[in-house]
Amino acid sequence: MAELVGGLLAPLGIAWDAASRLRRAVARPYRAPVPVICVGNLVAGGSGKTPVVLALAASIATTGLTIAVVTRGYGGRLGGPLRVDPAEHDADAVGDEALLIAGSAPCWVSRDRAAGVREAVATGAGAILLDDGFQNPAIDKDLALVVVDAEYGFGNRRVIPAGPLREPAVSGLARAGAIVLIGDGEPDGVREAGCPVFRADLAPVDGERFAGAPVVAFAGIGRPEKFFASLRRVGAILVVAHPFPDHHRFADAEIARLRHEAERADARLVTTAKDWVRLPVRLRGGIEVLEVRVRWHDATAVTQLVANVLAKPAAGRAIG
Repeated sequence: MAELVGGLLAPLGIAWDAASRLRRAVARPYRAPVPVICVGNLVAGGSGKTPVVLALAASIATTGLTIAVVTRGYGGRLGGPLRVDPAEHDADAVGDEALLIAGSAPCWVSRDRAAGVREAVATGAGAILLDDGFQNPAIDKDLALVVVDAEYGFGNRRVIPAGPLREPAVSGLARAGAIVLIGDGEPDGVREAGCPVFRADLAPVDGERFAGAPVVAFAGIGRPEKFFASLRRVGAILVVAHPFPDHHRFADAEIARLRHEAERADARLVTTAKDWVRLPVRLRGGIEVLEVRVRWHDATAVTQLVANVLAKPAAGRAIG
């Protein structure tokens, strides 16, 4: 049935891709006066992009360079450009990804990406991490990393709405400066892209605290089953796992039901970091978080590639 629906919607996917190609062809991208590294993906949601952004931001910060992350603020009502303040903003205002990133690195929300980059640079950013935006032609990128879930790959390889792809895999990979493969597996076409391929895993942080513990888990992310699998790998006993749509806004009644379920099972209630920041503060009490962190197979190679980009001369860059 899924294949039938995908086939029926294929013409709309072709139209989507044609519009995207036209947009890129006519764009006049802004050239920032500082290096811009884009972390994007080809599939709508669930690739592991946000942990990669956080890992790169932390790595670049150790060099002494002031890094700023610029993101669209998906799901938030504020268009920006504005710097995210976790003490002032919530996920309804700026989106869950921006709020999560802002807990670790300076983060700017801006639907106009170029305006966001300008603001970040004006306040002292020496380099920009563009969260998402691989398909956005408004900004010149010094390096574009495409993050791929190695197990899921590219789904049925059809473009939205016929499938999960934002653009055809072949053309998208051909524009990548490097590919980040998260997890096990290797989707068709990755090695043929002709750019560096870095492998990584999403490693649970302090996951051993859940070993042997009964858990009621819930997640509203791109691929909730990845989170549930992470809990199983650290030894948690999943009493029940509740998947929700990506970026789901949890109602009070939903959280109350989850709490009741956990209490009846004498289990711990656990979710993802992205879901936790999306919860109103009044609902967070008693809900535990299993965070994940990027673990590079060859961290030295990644660091060297990024260092090469950051060291490029400023000739040809915009002034201000």
